[in-house]
Amino acid sequence: MAEALHSSCFMALLLWVVVLLLIVSPGNAFYLPGSYMHTYSQGEVISAKVNSLTSIETEMPFNYYSLPYCRPQGGIKKSAENLGELLMGDQIDNSPYRFRVNVNESVFLCTTKGLNENDAKLLKQRARDLYQVNMMLDNLPVMRFTEQNGVTVQWTGFPVGYSPAGSSEDYIINHLKFKVLVHEYEGNKVEIIGTGEEGSGVISEIDKKGMSGYQIVGFQVVPCSVKRNAEDFSKLNMYDSIEPVDCPVELKKAQVIRQQERITFTYDVEFVKSDIKWPSRWDAYLKMEAGSKVHWFSIMNSLMVILFLAGIVFVIFLRTVRRDLTRYEELDKESQAQMNEELSGWKLVVGDVFREPTCSKLLCIMVGDGVQILGMAIVTIVFATLGFMSPASRGMLLTGMIVLYLFLGIASGYVSVRFWRTIKGTSEGWRSVSWLTACFFPGVMFTVLTVLNFVLWKSESTGALPISLFFTLLALWFCISVPLTLVGGFLGTRAEQIEFPVRTNQIPREIPARKCPSWLLVLGAGTLPFGTLFIELFFILSSIWLGRGLEVVVEGFLCPRFCCSLCVPLLHQLLGL
Repeated sequence: MAEALHSSCFMALLLWVVVLLLIVSPGNAFYLPGSYMHTYSQGEVISAKVNSLTSIETEMPFNYYSLPYCRPQGGIKKSAENLGELLMGDQIDNSPYRFRVNVNESVFLCTTKGLNENDAKLLKQRARDLYQVNMMLDNLPVMRFTEQNGVTVQWTGFPVGYSPAGSSEDYIINHLKFKVLVHEYEGNKVEIIGTGEEGSGVISEIDKKGMSGYQIVGFQVVPCSVKRNAEDFSKLNMYDSIEPVDCPVELKKAQVIRQQERITFTYDVEFVKSDIKWPSRWDAYLKMEAGSKVHWFSIMNSLMVILFLAGIVFVIFLRTVRRDLTRYEELDKESQAQMNEELSGWKLVVGDVFREPTCSKLLCIMVGDGVQILGMAIVTIVFATLGFMSPASRGMLLTGMIVLYLFLGIASGYVSVRFWRTIKGTSEGWRSVSWLTACFFPGVMFTVLTVLNFVLWKSESTGALPISLFFTLLALWFCISVPLTLVGGFLGTRAEQIEFPVRTNQIPREIPARKCPSWLLVLGAGTLPFGTLFIELFFILSSIWLGRGLEVVVEGFLCPRFCCSLCVPLLHQLLGL
């Protein structure tokens, strides 16, 4: 086990060396992490981008242009995507929303043709399923605010439409009021190193000239539904100026979704100067007040359950040991010797604790895979907590997890084979153990991924993986993970065998009949740990499915959650012996 920890530490140290090499590269200043800073000049044209449509009701993302929205003049162009973005179902396209830096304007986009039956039905379905449009400007997601029970709640994205209570009609969001926060900046010999939207980049030539301009530090939106007369806008071209309009309160002034209805899309943009500095522009997205309260409740819940479980186990442990020690002290040496020969109580299992289990190979495989997953989780959390996985780099968290998992295959092979040698007393069969360790967990996940992918393909969801990505994952699996696992297994055969602290009896002791059924014992012993882990698991999976996995990590809440979650089973194992 010590060698496995050394292997994991070596991989983590290697990653740290790479990071340090990036940090100490020559330059007057640096910024890590985050996308590289871009300074815009007065009136410079910038375009917003759109991501997949997502919903809190269903975990199936769809393409933005699957709905009858306005399309860019130059056609739809997809942005380069990394492995993590493809696995998360992200599909980033350009959009017709165009802004001129520090220029306030009201703009006409387009008027659609009359909605056919399919488009009208699809729009209504997306509105009722609470689908959100995810838009970004300068790699910054759009943000909106809503009032709920007197509390201002922050959201990313804006809804496709809405269905008011008491109304049988559905309404589409066709007018957007944007507010872009900009920070006026004066360059002063700054060199910035970071990971941008399209990859890594080093910006030095422009900023060293001392140019000044504006940096985008906030992107907000107020979505509206405004009924427009299509005939009045039929003669306008895209990006023609129009009169600004306020969001209507009355439903009769909103744009209803109906067959043969023509929808006019418009937007307003207002640029507001802000004191927010560019490195701090992500802070607003990480300050989720309602979510933070739930996070703190989750952490306190975990701590209280851990203390409760630890107290119960510790009291039982002390009472049992103290009772036995008291009995030994009351007896003379001859009686103690006789009692040692005739053990009773919990000491009866001393000679059977380290007996080989029924499915010893499966146990070794799962222990090895568990070490691999645990090492990946710890290193990922440490790097994310320290800020080396920026929210600006979408998919970086999942990509980092996959890379770490692949390279930690050497640790899983080592642990599984050494555990196999400890149980069997020989290294015979270590190749099959290593091979099964490399294929067990990834094989199960790949099978589930394939089945789900067929469902997503049939639904035409953007979450469906392209066939080329399947071959990429298979190549990574069999060209990196499997060989490293076999290498780790070979190292495990060379390691010293672990010696048990007590001798195992040759004849197994007869296990008395249980007074309670096994399912009742499992239910009773697992309810409290499951209650502790359930809230944590809910937040982690929800954040990953909703595309906010990195948000949770950067917040710093995941680290204490992870530690609290580990303490429950550890306390059960340590205090329950």
